[in-house]
Amino acid sequence: MRLSELSERSGVSTATIKYYLREGLLAPGRRISATTAEYDESHLRRLRLVRALIQAGRVPVATAKEILGHVDDESLGRTIRLGAALWALPQEPEPDERDPAVQSARHEVDRLLESLGWESARELSTLSPVHRSLVSAVATLIRLGYAWDAELMAPYAQLMHQAAVRDLDFLEKHPSEEEKVETAVAAAILFEPVLKALHRLAQEEESARRYGIE
Repeated sequence: MRLSELSERSGVSTATIKYYLREGLLAPGRRISATTAEYDESHLRRLRLVRALIQAGRVPVATAKEILGHVDDESLGRTIRLGAALWALPQEPEPDERDPAVQSARHEVDRLLESLGWESARELSTLSPVHRSLVSAVATLIRLGYAWDAELMAPYAQLMHQAAVRDLDFLEKHPSEEEKVETAVAAAILFEPVLKALHRLAQEEESARRYGIE
């Protein structure tokens, strides 16, 4: 397809597409003349991801470029490739390891992972900003006086594992490694708000079932 059709199908203006091309967020099209290039479905798919990152996720262009670099890095295994792309998304600040609440939270998170048998999560804990985000969140609960420990987290973690199984099953439907990682990154931005809203709706529904609506 030509640039005009790519613009029409993606909903991205030709000027913006040209900007993405200059910034390296979009691969060049196949040159068919000195002034014309052809684009394919991979360009359309990548444009949707770039829009998700920059417009919905409000990710800076430089960060988006880093994320896409991991998406395209065929030298990495699937787990690290996926992890590197997701870890490049904006994350919570590093927890202060001198804080007693952080130390307690880290202990509880470690106990949780051990009780669940999540060995890979434990091995990647020093690399994963997601692990650090969990520690920070639990530390906040502890700091505010809420007794949140491994036993309380375990049932929620098991439910999240079921969700992760569905996530990966969905990714397996895509034929290429690149599409799998692209989909995972887009889902992290676009689908997580859906999960949050569904959780709250489920709470409302269960509350109504137990206590009625008055």
